[in-house]
Amino acid sequence: MNFNSIIIRNSLYYASEEMGIALRNSAYSPNIKERMDHSAAIFDSEGRLLAQAEHIPVHLGSLPVGLKNTLDFMQRESMEFRKGDMVVVNNPYIAGTHLNDVTLIRPVFFEDELVAFVANKAHHSDIGGRVPGSISMDAESIFEEGLIVNPVYLMRDNEFREDVISIFSANSRNPYERKGDLRAQAAANFTGERRILEILRKYGLMEFRNSSQDLFEYSLRLFLDGMKRFREGSYKGEDYIELDGEDIRLSVNIEIREGNVYVDYNGTSTQVRSPLNAVLGVTVSGVHYVFRTLLGENIPVNYGTFSRIHIQVPEGTVLNPTFPSPVAGGNVETSQRNADVIYLALSGAAPDIVPAASGGSMNNVMVGGVHSGRTWAFYETIGVGTGGRKGMDGIDGIHANMTNTMNTPIEEIEKNYPLMIVKYEFREGSSGMGEFRGGNGLIRAYRALDKMTFTILSDRMRHRPYGLFGGEYGASTDIIIRKGKSKIRGRSKITVELMPGDYVEIRTAGGGGYGDKSRRSIERIMEDIENGLIKKGKVQR
Repeated sequence: MNFNSIIIRNSLYYASEEMGIALRNSAYSPNIKERMDHSAAIFDSEGRLLAQAEHIPVHLGSLPVGLKNTLDFMQRESMEFRKGDMVVVNNPYIAGTHLNDVTLIRPVFFEDELVAFVANKAHHSDIGGRVPGSISMDAESIFEEGLIVNPVYLMRDNEFREDVISIFSANSRNPYERKGDLRAQAAANFTGERRILEILRKYGLMEFRNSSQDLFEYSLRLFLDGMKRFREGSYKGEDYIELDGEDIRLSVNIEIREGNVYVDYNGTSTQVRSPLNAVLGVTVSGVHYVFRTLLGENIPVNYGTFSRIHIQVPEGTVLNPTFPSPVAGGNVETSQRNADVIYLALSGAAPDIVPAASGGSMNNVMVGGVHSGRTWAFYETIGVGTGGRKGMDGIDGIHANMTNTMNTPIEEIEKNYPLMIVKYEFREGSSGMGEFRGGNGLIRAYRALDKMTFTILSDRMRHRPYGLFGGEYGASTDIIIRKGKSKIRGRSKITVELMPGDYVEIRTAGGGGYGDKSRRSIERIMEDIENGLIKKGKVQR
């Protein structure tokens, strides 16, 4: 790459990061401004990814899919992008994730020529539907999950369409937040557009386009070099997502041959009448995410990075459902299991760099009701332990794999909602033992201060996070609900009505261990015991 190409590459990357900062700083909802549940990316005029910020994996892999689908939809509907336009879409079968994730796309024109697109996606904490938070486990079609919006103009001639914003706000339990968050997303795209135009004014359109091609070729070279760490051959993986008494199978075969990767999901369960289906954009995100983590952080993520990865997903399966199958939970839970099953398959191809399973759930919490005469809704996820890997223990209490969000501060929750957080700590002894142990999960407990609906969408109760090469399983997810004087053990996917004083405690899964635990050093064991991370009786050798 020449010097100008390097400068333009880095400028685009930091422009995408700045887009995310603008979105976070402008947002109204705690889910975006505190948890940073949003992502941003920049594309060329053909819709090829140029740069993306280090945001949410399940968002980022789907943004190129969503942009392509949006452009195809607009062509079919005789819609066109003009200077000053911005389009909004959340239909998962177009945008590529679930209804809560609202995507905004803006074209960038330079000297009256379309030269790029800027786009961002943010998780809105409530978009209507059966339950507060909009992820209902008893939804049997997408029509029960909330407001569905095909690509529509949010802006024309740089003027907001207040009727479109009103539709979003009127269909949410938090209308004030929806208005603010949509405008924050627009601000992010304005930021990206401004930075691209600065680059074009300095270097010119020809240099911009030449550097884009250089960038694609550079990333492909790094991809091919990184793939030398993988053994050629065919590798299989199988794992399950849990639905009451039913196990939904995810099956993958990965073939690595002559610098190409072929990913085939034949054998995966057919789509279900439950929101655990994951649209194709989510599945593609999982594949890209896993290879991105294993190939190393020195590879820029763009169109060239994944051009040698070929993905085949049978239509009508839980990883490529047909409309109008419900998909809200597939984005957050099935996506996690997809990552696990790909890692498992690749453990045979690159055992020295593939980790054991993480806690395998985002542990989604959706809460809401009416308080002081106003409707409200709150959404967050809870971290887990990551899997051990060669030379390193797993990480304790962190959002893993397809989510990259932050922790919601307790003060922010208690300031805005009738909830009290009464416990938040590491879950001692939840890690899978091994030469390199898994990370510990977390315990987070809520007390209701008013009447409310409380929904939990988690997993890894029956199928614990796997260890690798002699490492042990991580602890399974555990949920405890106290209503009045009664105490019950909750299912992994449950909606309950709470009264003031009722209590919900979520104990998240730990990561699997890596290698035989008899090879773990005494020093490491004693350090873990001293730090309250493992129980003494669990490490008998």
